[in-house]
Amino acid sequence: MNNCTSQHFILRNDDLNIYGIDINNYKDRYFAIGENKRQKFAFPPEKREITVIRQVRNVDKEKFVSDQLIEAQISLELTPEMKEELIEIFFQYMEAFASDNERLGAIKGHKVDIMLNVERAYPPPLRRPAYPASPRAREALESNINELMKLGFLRNVGHNEEVEVTTPVIITWHNDKSRMDGDFRALNTYTIPDRYPLSRIHETLTQLSKANFITSIYSLKGLHQNVLTPHARKLLRIIAYCCIYGYLRIPFGIRNAPSHYQRMMNTIFPHELSEGWLIIYIYDIIICSETWQLHLERLSLVLKKNSSSEHENISQKI
Repeated sequence: MNNCTSQHFILRNDDLNIYGIDINNYKDRYFAIGENKRQKFAFPPEKREITVIRQVRNVDKEKFVSDQLIEAQISLELTPEMKEELIEIFFQYMEAFASDNERLGAIKGHKVDIMLNVERAYPPPLRRPAYPASPRAREALESNINELMKLGFLRNVGHNEEVEVTTPVIITWHNDKSRMDGDFRALNTYTIPDRYPLSRIHETLTQLSKANFITSIYSLKGLHQNVLTPHARKLLRIIAYCCIYGYLRIPFGIRNAPSHYQRMMNTIFPHELSEGWLIIYIYDIIICSETWQLHLERLSLVLKKNSSSEHENISQKI
């Protein structure tokens, strides 16, 4: 053929069939053209490319194990084959895992609201100024605020936005590491309590006693993966020495936060919880099984719900 250019494109089988082209995948892959299927041609196998792809996948897997599973505590009683199967499950759903330095998931279909027992205009205790901060505390505040804004948990409140509720923040220290916390005592006083029940310890111990294999998963910054309603965002404005910021996710320290998270998790895993092999206590997810193969299947199911963007309810990092 003359005056033609080579272009790379993808066609579905249905599109090819319209023009009389069939693809035979049963034995040696080839293409057949025409009604009588007499003209056949095939593409040479790309063995080199397949080998390269497998090598890259192995490198990615090793990097995933060294980066994401560095703190995972895998039982020494597992055989090498069982350990490899377990790592393969983790690697298959690697989107479910996160580190402290990357953006976390956002739980879909479940927005958290805050209901107060007072009407507007809100009382003075809900409109508080910033606490005094030392130079060391100011430096720590800036570092914590920048980290939360980078993760998408916090935003800067614009100068033309209406501000009715402000909560001062404090810095707490542990082993020279700082953490910013909001002093939500006033807001919690006026918040209507949500008495959603949490899991009971004796029921959890009963379920664990029947299991031969147990996997415990912790949701990284679990509360921060809950999205707030526009109304709740207006109530969760924090004030520092320099500016006013607004939370986009649930912060630690507010009333009803554990109840909101527990309700959301129970709503996402209703069948698994009713079958008795899944235990959820706020941020902790525990999977119990009698056999190894069944345990892998259940672990895959839980990780799939955490990592799949197609699931309507959850896209969460652990």
